[in-house]
Amino acid sequence: MDDPTRVEWREWGQDAFDEAAEADVPVLLSLTATWCDHCHEMDEETYAEPRIAANVNDSFVPVRVDVDRYPRVRDRYNMGGFPSTVFLDPEGAVLTGAGYLGPDGMRQVLDSVRTMWETKGNDAARIPRPLREDNPPAGELTSDIESAMLGQLTETYDEVAGGWGESPKFPLPDALEFALKRDREMALRSFDAVSANLLDEYDGGFYRFGANQDWSGLQYEKLLDSNGALVRAFANAYLHTGKDEYREPAERTIDYLTTTLWNDDAEAFANSQAPGEDDAHTLDATDRAGATEPPVDGGVFAGPNALAIEGLCTYYAYTDDERARRYAERALETLRDDLLADGVVVHTLEDGPARDDNGDPIPLLTNQARGLAALTTAASTLEPAVLEDATAVAETTIDRLHDEDSFLDGPAAGVGLLDRPLRPLDANVAFADGLLELAVLTGADRYRDLARETLEAFAGASDRFGVQIARYATAAARLLEGPLVIRVGDDPGSDLHRAALRLADHEKIVVPDAADELEPGTARAELGDRLSAPAETPAKLSERVQGILE
Repeated sequence: MDDPTRVEWREWGQDAFDEAAEADVPVLLSLTATWCDHCHEMDEETYAEPRIAANVNDSFVPVRVDVDRYPRVRDRYNMGGFPSTVFLDPEGAVLTGAGYLGPDGMRQVLDSVRTMWETKGNDAARIPRPLREDNPPAGELTSDIESAMLGQLTETYDEVAGGWGESPKFPLPDALEFALKRDREMALRSFDAVSANLLDEYDGGFYRFGANQDWSGLQYEKLLDSNGALVRAFANAYLHTGKDEYREPAERTIDYLTTTLWNDDAEAFANSQAPGEDDAHTLDATDRAGATEPPVDGGVFAGPNALAIEGLCTYYAYTDDERARRYAERALETLRDDLLADGVVVHTLEDGPARDDNGDPIPLLTNQARGLAALTTAASTLEPAVLEDATAVAETTIDRLHDEDSFLDGPAAGVGLLDRPLRPLDANVAFADGLLELAVLTGADRYRDLARETLEAFAGASDRFGVQIARYATAAARLLEGPLVIRVGDDPGSDLHRAALRLADHEKIVVPDAADELEPGTARAELGDRLSAPAETPAKLSERVQGILE
C-alpha cells in the first residue's frame, strides 16, 4: 500500500518501544488494513496534513501495523474497527484510543494525550479488561446451551430485512449454519438476505457487510476468510434444500476466489480485495467492465486459505464440481508444503515462519484451528492421508498453547501486551470442534475429551453468548448428541462415499476408507452408542441413517 502520509512510521517491535522509553514520549499505534477504505481516507486527510504529521513525529513514536499481518497486535489493541488510533505508554499499556480521526479530531486528541502524558505519565495507562480478567467461568455442557442460542437467534432475528441484529449487518455464516438445522425458515430467509444484499452480482464474491439495518451502506471490501466461510455455509444450505438459489451464490463465489483472488505464484488464495472507486460497484455491467479493477492484497495467509479450502471441499462434496476440487487440492498442497512447520500452521508466506527465542515456529490458535478444520474436511472428502498432518497440528497446539482447561491465542511473549495471555472464545470453540472431528476420524478419544474440557471451560458464561458465537452451541450439541457419523468401507469418491457426504445433515462426520471396521462396499451410520446395520447401496444407507435418527 502506497503511503501518502508525512508520518515517519516505525515497524512494530522492541526498537520502537525502546525509542519511546528513551525519549519519554508515548507510542501512537495505527492499526490499518490494505482493504480498509477509511484507513486510506485517514492517511490522505489526516496524516498527510503537514502540521499534524510534524506534531506526531516530534511528540510521539508512530508505529504502523497491518492487522492481517499482526493478528495478535490487532486483538489486543483494536478499538472496535479500523483504522484504530491507539496511544500507548512505552511499556505497551493503553493511554487512550479511538477509531477514525479527521484532522480536527486528531489535533484535539494529540493535545489531550500530550497533556495527559506530561501530567500523569505511566499512571494514565491501563491494561484492557480482557487481559486483566481471570479465566472464564467454567460450567457443564447441557442441552440448555443449544436452546439458549436458538433463543438468542429468535430474539434478534430481523423479520423485515433478514439476518440478526439491527446494524451493522454482517453475514454471520456460523449463525446461518446453526439455524439451518434448528429453524430452517429463519435460516433460509437470512441466507436469502445475505445473497440478495452482499453478493456482487457482477464479479462474484461477497462484500463484507452493510452498515445499516436494511443492508444498505455496503462496505465493498471482499475478504478471503469471510468468502471461504460463506462458500461452506451456502453449500450446506444447498445440501439441506437441493435448491440452486443456494448453490449458485457458492458457485459465483468460487468463480471469484479462483480468478480474482487466486495467486498463481504462490498456488494459493490472496487475502483480500479493496473496495476501489466508491461508485464502481453501482455501475451497470457494460460500464463496470471498463472500470479500474480494485487492488488485491496478494498476501497469502494460512488461516483464510484454510477456510477457503474447507469451503471448496464442502461444495465439491455435494456437487462433484471439478474446479472446486482442483483448487482445493492446489491450495491444500501449499498449506501442507509451505505453511506447515513442525505442526505449526505458519501465519503467512511473506517472511517465512515467525520464530520464538528457541528458533521454533510460533503457533497462533486461530491458524491452528482453521488449519485443523481444513485438514479434517479434506480427510473426509478427498484424501484420508492428510490426517497425519491434522494430528501433528492438534498435538503441537495442545503441547504449546493448552493452558489449564482451554487454549491461549499464542505464546505469552513479545513486546507491548503480547506477553499477556488471551483466551479467544471463537478460536477455542473452532479448535474444540476440530478436535471432535479428529477424534472421530482417528478413533482417538483423547481429542474428544479435550474438546469437551475446552467447551466446559467457557460454559458458565454460555447464556450470555451472542449470535456471533453460534458455533459454540453447534459444537456443544455435537458433543452431547453425537455427532452423526457415517463410516464407509471404500476410498473417497465411491458411490457410497459420495452418498454419505450428501445425506442432509451438514454437522455429520463422514469417515472414508474405514476398511478396518467394515467390508469394502459397505457403510454404517453411528449416533452415540447406536450403530446401524451395514448398507451396500446409497438407498440402503439413507434408510439406515433415517432409522438411527428416529
